[in-house]
Amino acid sequence: MNSQIRYSLVFLVILGMVAFSCKKEEGIGGTSSIKGKVISREYNSNFTELQEQYYATDEDVFIIYGDEPTYGDKVTTNYDGTYEFNYLREGDYKIYAYSKDSANYPTKHLIPVIVNVRISGKKETVEAKDIVILK
Repeated sequence: MNSQIRYSLVFLVILGMVAFSCKKEEGIGGTSSIKGKVISREYNSNFTELQEQYYATDEDVFIIYGDEPTYGDKVTTNYDGTYEFNYLREGDYKIYAYSKDSANYPTKHLIPVIVNVRISGKKETVEAKDIVILK
């Protein structure tokens, strides 16, 4: 085997070791999942009386990977209020949906209701706390 082929093989082995030793950050590309439910609470116009509570259908749910400044993906809840984010790596995530703001109820301003979730292993399915939104 000539020296050029030998050096090329050594270079490829070192390159492979460096590529596989890099820490992978939160996001897609893994084997874990986060799932949960969104609950909707409907109040009267000044938020003093709960009128109805149910699992929210067709509600947008967002995920932020790690410390990213914007959301990385969005799904819509199913008929029973469930959502699921798949193919995630180990790490920290923020899951959120938008809700009316009961502190500023005359306005139509929406606020995020955020649930923090940590995936600590591969092939893990994490059940997130229910996200409760106001309508």
